[in-house]
Amino acid sequence: MGAGRKTQTFIVNENVPSPKSANRSTTARNLRKSHLGGVIFGCKNSTMKECLSNQLFGLPGQHFSYVKKIDPGLPLFLFNYSDRRLHGIFEAASNGQMNINPYGWTTDGSERTSYPAQVQIRVRLRCQPLLENQFKPIISDNYYSQNHFWFELDHAQASRLMSLLSSLVVAPSASVPQNTAKWKTYFQALPPNDAGEEGEGFKPLSLETGHLNYSSWKSDSTVVASSFDGNNQPLGACLDTKLVKQDENDAIFMKLKELSLQPVCSSSNGISFPCNSQVEGQVIGSRPNGSVCDLPTGVEEKNEECHHSSSEGQLIIVQLIQEVQELKAFRTEQIQKTSILEQKLMEAEMEIQQLKDCCVMMLEPVSNPSVALVNETVSEVIDELHLDHNESASEVIDELHLDQNESVNEVIDELHLDHNESVFLAGGYDGISWLSALDSYYPSHDVIKSLKPMSCARSYFSAAQLNIDLYVFGGGSGQDGSEWYDTVESYSLANDQWTSRPPLNQKKGSLAGATIDNKIFAIGGGNNVECFSNVEMLDLEIGRWIPTRSMLQKRLAVGAVELNGALYATGGFDGKDYLMSAERFDPREHSWNKIASMNTKRGSHSLVVFNEKLYALGGFDGSRTVSSVEIFDPRLGSWMSGEPMKKPRGYFAAAVINESIFVVGGIKVGENILETVETYKDGQGWQETQTRTIGKRCFLSAIVL
Repeated sequence: MGAGRKTQTFIVNENVPSPKSANRSTTARNLRKSHLGGVIFGCKNSTMKECLSNQLFGLPGQHFSYVKKIDPGLPLFLFNYSDRRLHGIFEAASNGQMNINPYGWTTDGSERTSYPAQVQIRVRLRCQPLLENQFKPIISDNYYSQNHFWFELDHAQASRLMSLLSSLVVAPSASVPQNTAKWKTYFQALPPNDAGEEGEGFKPLSLETGHLNYSSWKSDSTVVASSFDGNNQPLGACLDTKLVKQDENDAIFMKLKELSLQPVCSSSNGISFPCNSQVEGQVIGSRPNGSVCDLPTGVEEKNEECHHSSSEGQLIIVQLIQEVQELKAFRTEQIQKTSILEQKLMEAEMEIQQLKDCCVMMLEPVSNPSVALVNETVSEVIDELHLDHNESASEVIDELHLDQNESVNEVIDELHLDHNESVFLAGGYDGISWLSALDSYYPSHDVIKSLKPMSCARSYFSAAQLNIDLYVFGGGSGQDGSEWYDTVESYSLANDQWTSRPPLNQKKGSLAGATIDNKIFAIGGGNNVECFSNVEMLDLEIGRWIPTRSMLQKRLAVGAVELNGALYATGGFDGKDYLMSAERFDPREHSWNKIASMNTKRGSHSLVVFNEKLYALGGFDGSRTVSSVEIFDPRLGSWMSGEPMKKPRGYFAAAVINESIFVVGGIKVGENILETVETYKDGQGWQETQTRTIGKRCFLSAIVL
């Protein structure tokens, strides 16, 4: 059984953060904190403005498993589901916490937030948003469906996203008015109570020719919040932004110097403008009584009253010049950082390829005569990567910030292994966790490939094949032996997806399963109250499980298989004692008939078909775990003893592949969980192998598709 990798199921909703959204389930990447290079948060047009103005991002509570790993400074990104654009670059200004704002994204704070997994943010660099076809290649491994992806980013993904966004850094466009520029300004109405105060109530809205938008140069938080109008336009759309160019910055710098030398005039209303400028339009504003205020005639006369110096205007210009210089310095710094990141990315890709080559060689069978060459090659690769020789392959993968499961799966794919030579291992227990995992194990190579896990942890269940799909049914959570399932789900190898199927008529565990004529039979089993003799049959044409003829005896922890169109059930526990009896069901006769009994009582054993005979392997006889093997030949109608396995075991998995029987894992004595694989071939007997990939595992099911 596999070194059961713990898999957790989380809920995610593409409409986040939306107060009225509903949750759906998917699987998170569960990166370690040291592997977490960044996090993507979600929003819609209706919630984006609040995210940015409050400088707070949030996700549903079930995402807190990785939001809590966020430390200040971690790169963050914001994905808008409405237009499917990715905004950045942000960074965490706090640790990820629960309920920083317990009423965020709600109507008037009238209810608790649906997005309590929160982090405070600040803008690291304001960039143009990325379309999905721009960022999807970078995080393609995160997509678990056509339009949905995991929000956790490893270091490589975060670096590539920041590099791409940094190439699209934006700054406000600015053109300085010439001395002869004509200013055409409309003003808002004067406030009724403050009309006498100089300059209050007037707000320039537009300039006909050239403008210098000072508001665009405010702090990052102000810019981001103001960049979204009522329609929540994308970041920067309201700022008239474009890419910074060196020659444009130089031009702005020179124009600002020229502007600083111009005298500044002030109208009677306190509005400053260049002395040699002309004002077009007479309507300036309206007073509270609705009368129109006309600009006094004879602008030249007013020009004589101009102030030739304005400390406030000079201060603004000095600030603008300083910020332009800072922007130029920042752009230069970003270019240098981008160059360094690109170089590091190239080096990392080369190291990853070397590691993959190394892993391919390490996955060869131990019996391969080139083991010495493999070890030498591994040492050379480790030397080239400047790594510790004492580190394992998994530690090497960790240091390169790779996802171990994904890396191993990629290597296995490159080996082009035939899935017909593999056995599928589902669920069980590894001594620490109850598992929902599904793995494809290749015994001849001692290689295991992780597949999409079941919807929940499952043990003491049964599995069967129907058409080309794998079905699992019954069993329990395994936590305390009190929760049993009637649920059924099927797995499609073609698309690596699980599908819910009609439930059993009764919750049960420690049952057996087999398939005849495109119908699955669930045989025996029990719960904490009683053992069952009943049998259920799944008919997909009807869409439900149908009770059929019960067995002659109650059987918990029973072994069952199909051979030549008939069902065979052996051993088990009837509520009082372990059984050595066996029986046969012929669908044509629609009845169970007793056959010869085994020589040993058995429960929690495995029953397989090998060379047209039944092999009853191991199990528990009521007092101890046994290693004995018995063989039933239907033509002779009797059982005979076979060569025993190397170790006694119960609650293990067994399967037949290419003229060999494979047994995996199980329990030896008490809670002693085995992590060995045994192989049986005619003429060679049993051989035990210490697997390097599966680890401890018991209470699982196995099947060959």
